[in-house]
Amino acid sequence: MGWSGLKNGELLARSAGKFDVFLTADQNLQYQQNLRNLPVSIVVLAAKSNRIQDLRPLIPKLIKSLPSLSARTLVRIDI
Repeated sequence: MGWSGLKNGELLARSAGKFDVFLTADQNLQYQQNLRNLPVSIVVLAAKSNRIQDLRPLIPKLIKSLPSLSARTLVRIDI
């Protein structure tokens, strides 16, 4: 989409209206951004790193959570 290099605030703004869920490994996002104004759900994958081998075990919980997500909410998924 040509969005590489954008910071979280701009990524969140651009995702509004285009996506239902914003998926991130940034565990500080909720403290850095005003998420209540965005019409998307935020899912934070909380692992010891953002390497795929550390994130992969979280995928089943992520998939299970998707149907129940609602806009303007933040969900943290961890082990």
